[in-house]
Amino acid sequence: MLPPSPDPAQILTVAQMRAAEDALIAAGTDVHALMQRAGRGAGEWVRRVAAGRRVTVLCGPGNNGGDGYVIAQYLAEAGLRVCVIAPGPPATPAAQRARALYAGTVMESAADGLGGVLVDCLFGSGLTRPLDDASAAMLANLAARHAYRIAIDVPSGVASDSGECLNPGLPDWHLTLALGAWKHAHYAMPACAKMGALRLVDIGVGTVPGAAHVLARPVLAAPTADAHKYRRGLLGIVAGAMPGAALLAATAALRGGAGYVQVLAGESALSGPPPELVVRDTAKQAALAAALDDDRFAALLVGPGLGRDDVARARLAAALGAGRPMVIDADALVLLAPAMLRGTPLVLTPHDGEMRVLERNFGLSGTGDRCARAVALAQAARAVVILKGPDSVIAAPDGAVTVAPRASSWLSVAGSGDVLAGTVASRLAVLRDPHRAAQEGLWLHGEAARLAGPAFTSGDLAHAIAGAMQQVLA
Repeated sequence: MLPPSPDPAQILTVAQMRAAEDALIAAGTDVHALMQRAGRGAGEWVRRVAAGRRVTVLCGPGNNGGDGYVIAQYLAEAGLRVCVIAPGPPATPAAQRARALYAGTVMESAADGLGGVLVDCLFGSGLTRPLDDASAAMLANLAARHAYRIAIDVPSGVASDSGECLNPGLPDWHLTLALGAWKHAHYAMPACAKMGALRLVDIGVGTVPGAAHVLARPVLAAPTADAHKYRRGLLGIVAGAMPGAALLAATAALRGGAGYVQVLAGESALSGPPPELVVRDTAKQAALAAALDDDRFAALLVGPGLGRDDVARARLAAALGAGRPMVIDADALVLLAPAMLRGTPLVLTPHDGEMRVLERNFGLSGTGDRCARAVALAQAARAVVILKGPDSVIAAPDGAVTVAPRASSWLSVAGSGDVLAGTVASRLAVLRDPHRAAQEGLWLHGEAARLAGPAFTSGDLAHAIAGAMQQVLA
């Protein structure tokens, strides 16, 4: 039995995974032993899922195909009926050895591939070009004829580093077994939506410097025994032309741990605020400047419902000038320019459209995958960046990347971003640490969506932040 992986939350690129495997080999583990670890570990998952059903294993020419032969042999030894299909011979020494050790028959055609479970070992991580027509047709044919489908490492036809689907119409999978470490495609759209449940097969890979990480469930502490509302954190929310968005953010912030939330209202009146929310009239710029000149503010939030006119720009500039840790969201992201930055600790929370505007404003190319783009903005703005979406990414100026598991699709509702901004800002007021606030806030947001169930409104989501907090309080 292998010891647990030193860092089971790390996410590796293809190059990082190869380097990690090379390190294992240099330490005395040969390729054959690694393939046996991977194949037999994956085989045990397949055996459990198959529950006695016949299994078809589709093997390609490379080491992913070699893993398939090991899986097939493991299943045969366990007494399952196994059909191996390989459209071509193995092409690597390790795969050739695995094929030689497989005691069963290997078919070249998909004609005999019919069973309860299909295991895809055609191509794994490292693929950068589309499947050829014959391979794509065989994969689709077999997928359609099996009730349950398992992909090994990453599904064939998926780019491991980006999550791009290299062929149209790739099959959906019920289970994907990552070998050795998570790959970016396991958490990146559109591929991650096709992978079903994700499970990690440990092969002894050590911690890799510079690896991205899966967003972890935080452990939060209750306020100290001598806490009061200011010590817990006073959050100011600079509102603007559309006060409903600020109210949503404030509703979430009240439940995210801050001790005191003030809305610094603009010209539009804030209707129906909860009694625990303090609303201050700061429509005039002098009134806003006076309100912000309060050292008790632990953090600020600006952007939800701010507007994009000159008044909004002036309110953003005043907030930045206050020098407090700050979350910048929504309209404020569109108005933000490099010249406005003052070295204030920042969290930026763009969605894809706002990200493109920020990239233009900061002179960035906008090329690369989501992780690379988020890191580029974080370094240019000297801020923590949450690039929002179904595959949200957090990037820090030092290059650290955290990737969130795919969240509920019910978050595709107006106002959910305002709830996220308020939650992150609340954690920033408590922690004064932009990176931790981004991580904790994003996790709480996803957990609140789970607790809220289907068809929630953004108001429901904001109230569910309290339930998410209860899940992680130590």
